[in-house]
Formats: sequence, C-alpha cells, structure tokens
Amino acid sequence: MNEPSVKKNYIYSLLYQILTMIIPFITAPYVARVLGADGVGTYSYTQSYMTYFTMIAALGTSSYGMREIARCRTDKEKYSKKFWEIELLTIFTTIVCLIAWGVLIIFSSKYQIYFIALVPTLLATMFDISWFYTGHEKIGYTVFWNALCKIGGVVCIFLFVIDKNDLVLYIFINSFMLMIGNLSMWVFLSKMLVKVNPREFRFRNHFRETLIYFIPTIATSVYTVLDKTLIGIITKDDYQNGYYEQATKIINMAKTAVFVSVNTVMSARISYLFSENKISEIKARIEKSINFILMLGFAASFGIIAIASDFVPTFFGSGYDEVVKLLYWMAPLILIIGISNCLGSQYYTPAGLRAQSSKYIIIGSVTNLVINLILIPKLGATGAVIGSIIAELTISVLYFLNCDKYLTMMQILKCSYKRLVAGIIMIIAVKAIGTCILDRVLLVVVEIVTGALVYFICLFILKDVMIKEAFLMIKRKVKKNGGFEN
Repeated sequence: MNEPSVKKNYIYSLLYQILTMIIPFITAPYVARVLGADGVGTYSYTQSYMTYFTMIAALGTSSYGMREIARCRTDKEKYSKKFWEIELLTIFTTIVCLIAWGVLIIFSSKYQIYFIALVPTLLATMFDISWFYTGHEKIGYTVFWNALCKIGGVVCIFLFVIDKNDLVLYIFINSFMLMIGNLSMWVFLSKMLVKVNPREFRFRNHFRETLIYFIPTIATSVYTVLDKTLIGIITKDDYQNGYYEQATKIINMAKTAVFVSVNTVMSARISYLFSENKISEIKARIEKSINFILMLGFAASFGIIAIASDFVPTFFGSGYDEVVKLLYWMAPLILIIGISNCLGSQYYTPAGLRAQSSKYIIIGSVTNLVINLILIPKLGATGAVIGSIIAELTISVLYFLNCDKYLTMMQILKCSYKRLVAGIIMIIAVKAIGTCILDRVLLVVVEIVTGALVYFICLFILKDVMIKEAFLMIKRKVKKNGGFEN
C-alpha cells in the first residue's frame, strides 16, 4: 500500500486555507461597511453562543476521530466500524444540542431571529466527517466541494446583503453554506467503507475518549469564544465586539497561513508514526514543522505591526480605528499559538496525551477568565486581548516544559534569532515607505510587497536554514531539468 503524499496533502490543505484567507479579504471590507461595527458585533456575539453548542455537539470527535482512523487505516472493516460508532455518537449529541438551542430561541428576545438563522451551523456539525478523511490523509476529498460552497457563499453575500437590515440574511448564508459544505463530503464516503453489522457497535469507550478530547476544546473556548460573550455581557456595547471581531479575523487569517495547513497534514501522519513507534522520525518532523511555522510566524507578526495603521482604515473603512490598537496587542499571539498548536497537533494528540494537555489548557483558561473579569470592565476589548496573550503564553510554556524533549529550547532559539532581526528590519523599511506614498490603497499594497521582500531577502543574507533548503531545492530542480533552456 502506497503511503499518502505529505507534500500533496499539504498543497491541497494550503490551497484551501489560502481560499479561506482570500474570502475574508474579499467580503470583510464590504460587510464592514454595509453592516457597520455594531452589526459585525451582533454577528460575533450571537456566533459565540452557537460555538458552545457546536463544541458540545462535536465533543472531541475532530481530533479523536482523526487519530483513531489514522491508527487503523489499513484495516477497512475496523475503520468502517469505528467511523459509524463515532459518527452516530455525534448525531446523538447534535440532536440533544438542537433541542437545547430551540429552548434558547424560545426564551431569547433581542437576538431570537439571529439564533434561528444559526440553526444550520448545528446541522453542519452533525454532518462534519472531515476527521475521517484527515485520518486517511486524503485531504483532497474535503477540499473541492467545501471550496465551491465558500465561493457560493461569497456570491450570495454580494447579491443579497445590501444594507444593515440584511444582517440576519448574512448570518444565515454563512450558516447554510457551512452545512452544505459538510454534507458534500458524504458523496465520496461509499467508496471507502464496507458494510458493518450495527449489532457490533460499541459507544461507551468512544464517549469516554471524546470527553477527554472535549475538555481542552471547551477550556480553549474560555479564551477564544468566551472573550466575545463577556465583552457583550460586560460592556453591553456591540461596537466593542465589532472591533474585537475584526482584529481577531485578521489574526486568524495570519494563523491559518502560518500553521493550520502544516498541522492539519502532519497530525495524521505523526499519529500513524506513533503507532509504528518511529520516534526519531517524529522528532525530525516536529523540528522541521516548528522551523517552518516560526519562519512564517515572525513574518506575519511583524508584518501586521508594520502595516496595521494603514491597512485597517483601507480595509474596513472609517470607524474602525480601535482595531489598529488591538492588532498591535494581538500580533505576538501568532508566534505564541504557533508553538503550542504545533506541539498539541504533532505531539500531545498523536501520542495519546490529550488528557495531559487538557490540564495545561484548563490552567490557561482559568487564567484568562480571571484576567478578563478584571480587565474587560476597565479596558473593554483590549482587556480581552491581554487576557488571551497571558493565557496562550501560559499554555505554550507548559506544553514546552512537558513535551519530553520532542521540541527543545535550542531548536526554537536556533530558528528564531535571524527571523527576529529580519522582522525588525522589515518594520523599519515598511514605515519608511509610509512617508513616501499618499494614495492609501497603493500604499498598503506596496507595504505588503516590500515587507515580504525585505524579510525574505534578510533571511537569505543571514543564511536562514529554511531559505537555504528552499534555494538548494530550486537549484537541484533547475539543474535536473537542464537549466532554463527549453
């Protein structure tokens, strides 16, 4: 049996993640102007409630299901049985959550119509089987139709979301397209499964294990979702939530570019390597992953700091000045989360240490909650950002100190100091350009291009290991193809 191609899966995942980054770049400026900061804040606030329900509906099946399928992917009957056991468990928990969501709708007043528009999001959780394909390292199966649905959602937003009164339609379009995208993955399922006797299904063990995976998920929500809920409850200001949502959107796009694709692809492969006890190969892959993540992470963090003051008013329009300050605070999160996400996806989860990592996440979550309750009343959205930074830093440190030397401080320092120098030089270069160009749109484009060029040229001059490897690989390919001749 041929091994799935890591490079091919990475390309599929990267292309999809690029699409998920491009779409907000297309829709966010339009939505920000049409719905306004308060409309965006309402969307963010109601979506935060739905996130709790989808997490409970899914339990921990995304990570747990992927790991279980990856470990038995060569045994078709075994993984078919596991698929139906895990999926039927998800269907049951989703139905329970749908009933609870209905109760919330009945007793809600101000946000009732928005909560109704979010119902397809829960159904999307029921039909989400991306973990099955990820476990098989068949990323392409999940990409194509999901990409089409996302593009369809963009078209619908531009056609039907015209003014502030269309906020509920905007929420429904996003929710409905997510459901259709997840449903599309079932088209390919029959090719990969065999018939299994339902009498052989056993759910108790899966339920216990998914709860172990669920604990860090719900704990993580304390500083990724509860922030938005608390901002709304404490400040009673939709604008504060709107500013926080837009800043988070930019940071999330950067995080997607930096580490989501790498970790999505590598998590399944390393789960398989752990089952084969190939420890040296696992350590080598983690070292290479963190090197790549930090290279892009420094570029993204310093790049956001460099262009935020010009990018925000150009991208979102007037009335979003507060987002600039939030982005300055949030930029380091890309690097901090990059380290913890790499270790979580490529060590703790594949090694079956989710219970251990859960303890660290809970510590971070409690830290975040306490800081939020202290700072949000005084600082609003900025207080929530400070809480997130301290919480994420706490988790990353705990992850690192207890990773059994699968990642070392020397490895992090070795691939960081040159990127730090390049990032500082990039900021200086970008800020210098800001004094020379008057047209704001042109300025932002030039700043982004210049920043990227300066950063990578600096790394080339400093002989960064990843840049050297990329250069040598290109050189070998050119030589293999006979140079640049036809």
